[in-house]
Amino acid sequence: MKHAVFGVVLAAGLGFAAPVLAQDKLLNVSYDVARELFAAINPAFAQKWKAETGRDVTIDQSHGGSSRQARAILEGLPADVVTFNQVTDIDVLAEGGLIAKDWRDRLPNNASPYYSLPAFLVREGNPKNIRDWSDLVRDDVKVVFPNPKTSGNARYTYLGAYAFALDQNGGDEEKAQEFVKKLFSNVPVFDTGGRAATTTFAEREIGDVLITFEAETGGIAREYGDKGFERVTPSLSVMADFPVSVVDEVAKKNGTEKLAADYLDFLYSAEGQKILAEHFYRVHDEAAAEEFAENFPEVKLVTVDDVFGGWEKAQAEHFAEGGILDSVFVNQ
Repeated sequence: MKHAVFGVVLAAGLGFAAPVLAQDKLLNVSYDVARELFAAINPAFAQKWKAETGRDVTIDQSHGGSSRQARAILEGLPADVVTFNQVTDIDVLAEGGLIAKDWRDRLPNNASPYYSLPAFLVREGNPKNIRDWSDLVRDDVKVVFPNPKTSGNARYTYLGAYAFALDQNGGDEEKAQEFVKKLFSNVPVFDTGGRAATTTFAEREIGDVLITFEAETGGIAREYGDKGFERVTPSLSVMADFPVSVVDEVAKKNGTEKLAADYLDFLYSAEGQKILAEHFYRVHDEAAAEEFAENFPEVKLVTVDDVFGGWEKAQAEHFAEGGILDSVFVNQ
């Protein structure tokens, strides 16, 4: 299993790779579609760190499907911090003894400095008139999203579709499962992560609609401006937290505990929250949320706790071997 790790020495105030020897170093292991976000976050943090300590810092990044990244850390990938897209992947590290079990209590908002939701990206002019989850199960629509077995992004897509179907059918579990099974049958290819699914949709031009985090739909539309992709926010979606944590055992070994903690604190700062909102992530800072309000259409947001009884129960009932996901994933 290959895990791309890349980084540059960030010289504060310069904003580009500089030929200096960094005094401090940090590895942030993150989810698949966060490259552009941390390419903006890291230089800003480096400037702050330099101003406060007089030291330069190298921040290396590793990106991949969140669940695969967690397994890689258990197998030895030396992450100082993790910035993931589902809490279960940090819980796995806590169970493995690398992170304190009370990690959610160490930072505000259950250690989630920003959040998003599954949303849609359609082709120019929205030729299939896709407006909501119900349009995705039509026979004439082909849908692209990654494999929920390997992607936290896709697990949120599964939960969002399931929650919508429950809402539309008075909580009928059987009808919700039928709905999700039909949705899965409309997916021509399941990539392992969100970035590969984006490539399938945007570059290979497969599918009528891409389902990914709302933040990613904004970034893709901006990156592929010549293709005229359009963002669509469904009527209902599930809130996707983006939990973060210092990997205690690694940071202690590397002597990076303060650096790692300050790095995560930066995500909660006014500057960090503004950068997040600029990249289409929903934030808790009121000023940043108001400044970028046009990026965030109104949507009925439900939570994993509200609909599925929490991540532990969702994991056991839906994602465990032989769970509901296995019964509806007809074309895996």
